[in-house]
Amino acid sequence: MNVSAVLLAGGESRRMGENKATLLHNGEPLWHCQLTLLRQLQPVEIFVSTRIDPAWRPNDIDLVLDATPSQGPLSGLAAALARSRSSHLLALAIDMPFMTAAYLQSLGKQIQPGCGVVPKIGSRAEPLAAIYPANAIVDVRAALCGPDFSLQTLVKQLVGNGKLRPLVVRQSEQRCFSNLNEPEDLVSAR
Repeated sequence: MNVSAVLLAGGESRRMGENKATLLHNGEPLWHCQLTLLRQLQPVEIFVSTRIDPAWRPNDIDLVLDATPSQGPLSGLAAALARSRSSHLLALAIDMPFMTAAYLQSLGKQIQPGCGVVPKIGSRAEPLAAIYPANAIVDVRAALCGPDFSLQTLVKQLVGNGKLRPLVVRQSEQRCFSNLNEPEDLVSAR
């Protein structure tokens, strides 16, 4: 895909109680699983977005520190969009180990100039496995300056102004979006 990619790994993992990036999934740390997945897509560049430079970050992966003020994944998205050299940026959360290259490639086939795609399950957008157009940086920065840091709110705005197009996630694809937030999620993921 002719896009840039960012692995969003700046969360505090409060509910999990330990750093999600280093959790093992199928014998590998999540950071390794997700970077392997992104590398399969052969993006123009890959970033890791965090609050501090993690010890696990490979030397060939660029670091983007979350934009300040730190407001969760919104800050990581802002930082990566600001550094991206491509017309679009694929954002992927560290805690979605069931995402597949095939699904992300299918998203890449749906982008258009100035317009990205965001998967939707029911009425809820999946902004942490979406492709944003470079021109969304204006909206993302404005959201960082406002009172509402919700990616759901941002996605609604981007859909409304034609910068994102929602794609309905089929039942057979919904497992891709299962994420690991709490220790119980690790047990059910095995």
